[in-house]
Amino acid sequence: MRADVYALDAAVRLEGPLLFLKRTIRCGLNEAVEIEDDAGRIRLGRIAALDHDTVTVEVLESTAGLALSDTRVRFLGAPLEFAVGPDMLGRVFDGVGRVIDGGPPVSAARTLRIDGQAINPAARDVPREFIETGVSTIDLMNSLVRGQKLPIFSGSGLPHDQLEIQIAQHARLLKAEQGEFAIVFVAIGVPYDTAERFRLAMESSGALEHTVLFLNLASDSSTQRLLSPRYALSAAEYLAFVEGRHVLVVMTDMTHYAEAMREIATAKGDVPARKGYPGYLYSDLAEIYERAGRIRNRHGSITMIPVVSMPSDDITHPIPDLTGYITEGQIVLSRQLHNASVYPPVDISPSLSRLMKDGIGEDDTREDHARVASQLYASYARAREIRNLASIIGPEELSEADRQFLAFADRFEQRFVGQDEEEDRNIIETLNIAWELLSMLGPQHLTRVTDEDIARYHHWEESRDNGRKPQKGSHG
Repeated sequence: MRADVYALDAAVRLEGPLLFLKRTIRCGLNEAVEIEDDAGRIRLGRIAALDHDTVTVEVLESTAGLALSDTRVRFLGAPLEFAVGPDMLGRVFDGVGRVIDGGPPVSAARTLRIDGQAINPAARDVPREFIETGVSTIDLMNSLVRGQKLPIFSGSGLPHDQLEIQIAQHARLLKAEQGEFAIVFVAIGVPYDTAERFRLAMESSGALEHTVLFLNLASDSSTQRLLSPRYALSAAEYLAFVEGRHVLVVMTDMTHYAEAMREIATAKGDVPARKGYPGYLYSDLAEIYERAGRIRNRHGSITMIPVVSMPSDDITHPIPDLTGYITEGQIVLSRQLHNASVYPPVDISPSLSRLMKDGIGEDDTREDHARVASQLYASYARAREIRNLASIIGPEELSEADRQFLAFADRFEQRFVGQDEEEDRNIIETLNIAWELLSMLGPQHLTRVTDEDIARYHHWEESRDNGRKPQKGSHG
């Protein structure tokens, strides 16, 4: 490893987390460096940009106390790396892979580049196999499958942090053996109290035993925010493709990541694009998201649930907009449901999972899963239309059938969408709740399910529309 030391006058400018140097030796993009001040304190950094005359270094710690005249920079001749091993499970790291739980260093089985290695598209396998999260609106309506990227689109003040904790505590792969499933949880740019909440929640539930936790605080350097998901994904890649585990990566919040990128891009002088974000925002996000997936002839996999908080609840904002192009669906949180005290406030109408069909059905969940989900969507959509009509003409002018749909919508939001923060529903419980709700509607209104489904699961107590005898069915 090369260890060249700059002369004392190499540093020419310091701007926020960026240190600008005169280029006097050969070096490469993303190469790791050590910055030493006059007191002998060493800070880690990496080369973010370079040209014929200048080298731009991202300093990964506070630049307070750095004096240009007394700063030396050592080039390490290699990119940033992360020492990983099976002992990572149950440990807590900061945003750049340093242990912060008071325990000993992690025994390193190997060292990986934090930028990872691109997966050959020809070697990618199709994401499949249902992952149960314990959240009904996800498991039934927007099912997550192994190897998928399914973001949560949220807004300021919405409970996405609690939802992420709930998913991390309860997520499981139904067909996996004990010890095969692992969680990598990374918090990006969060306040200290939020980081402590994540850590304590995982410890108290026992989920920390199979979790690797990365905590990047809002008080840390913005340059660390750009590296936190890369360190976390390096850990995930080791656990998945070396240890053979099925890894769920939970990341919150990618908006903090993108804002740090905008700050640093502005300091570097990059040409801004939409809303001041750099033009390479799409490719940079893709570098992170595309590290999820499955590889043929490898037992492990990486599934990803990133949180994207939408500024001003604008789903067309560049961050959620570009995320939607890269990922395979989205879970959208509703401020209206949140204001109505519904938790989790998942709005099923704009939410979708494009790979849901590959993880549900008789061999994975239950034979009626897809049909029940489709029927719930259709019935709730009609109920919302009737709500709009009732707001104009008044509910007393509605037909008896329309009133049934209004009652269904209210019950759907409170009983199906809403669940306790600690409640862990399995998929059979969720399907049974769905049939309880569909039984509020007459069989003639259920056009997305089969007659066999109705005979087995529907238990409509009384038909007010056509006087049919009540039908009862098993919840089996």
